[in-house]
Amino acid sequence: MVAYVVEELQQVTLDIAGPDGRLAHHDLMSPFVWTEGDTYRLLVRVLPNPLGPGDPTGIIWGGNSDDGVNFRMREAPAIRPGPNPDDAGGCEDPTVVRGEDGAYLIFYTGVDAKRSQGALLVAKGPDLTDLREQRVMLKAPEGEGNIKEATLAQGSDGRFRLFYEYAKDNASRIGMAEGPTVEGPWTVVDDPFSIREDGWDNWHLSTGPIVQRPGHDPVMFYNGATADARWRIGWISFAPDFSRVTGRGLEPIIMPPPAKSRDAVDIAFAASCLVQGEAIWLYYSLEDKMLRRARVRRYE
Repeated sequence: MVAYVVEELQQVTLDIAGPDGRLAHHDLMSPFVWTEGDTYRLLVRVLPNPLGPGDPTGIIWGGNSDDGVNFRMREAPAIRPGPNPDDAGGCEDPTVVRGEDGAYLIFYTGVDAKRSQGALLVAKGPDLTDLREQRVMLKAPEGEGNIKEATLAQGSDGRFRLFYEYAKDNASRIGMAEGPTVEGPWTVVDDPFSIREDGWDNWHLSTGPIVQRPGHDPVMFYNGATADARWRIGWISFAPDFSRVTGRGLEPIIMPPPAKSRDAVDIAFAASCLVQGEAIWLYYSLEDKMLRRARVRRYE
């Protein structure tokens, strides 16, 4: 029986998010972390707290770190809302991949000016400060709501899978599309898995990062919740070609600690992973405002 066990928790900090920093009184969400050489790189969604009626629902900032927990942020955001009408209301949930030409592809959620619709957008460029292209990748069909929270992986068949969250019947679900490259074109296929009516994930589902290691099935650290939106982080594994589910944890591996304030939301939400030796470092947010990472280990 496979198990994924959290062995250590660490706080993730940004140098401009302290009491006197430019991002003081801002919430931090969706930390996407990756490495280039010895440098840890970060994109993160930032929004003011409280959120005013004219404020964007998110701006994406970038930074670097030597240790993966203390980040030095850039002087200006990486992606701001607009002028594209599809993201005039906010930019959320960044995911970074590299294209076949070596360019950065930033998949992110664009919220329209009325905050009524979220679509999956992609920005492309040779550098995170030089994103020259921007286009809509997926938009919700009629009868379904926002598309967001992209996760990409390549199957053993060579084809790419794009996992995403979408809204349907007052609940979040995980959808999947297939394509020949990380830039598509994408064909929507059947959902990869659904809720469990007797589980902690009996109402909402949202995508999380996927870890692929030789000799092991791909595993997604996904987000699930009850009808009252108490989000936790669990795991599910797939066949190497993503044709079927091969395992799923009965209980969440990360739950929020007791909140320090009464108005805090009961949410732990996974965003990205790094694999270093036998350790999986899972980056996530707490209460939609703080960043953390967990050292996770696989046992059999």
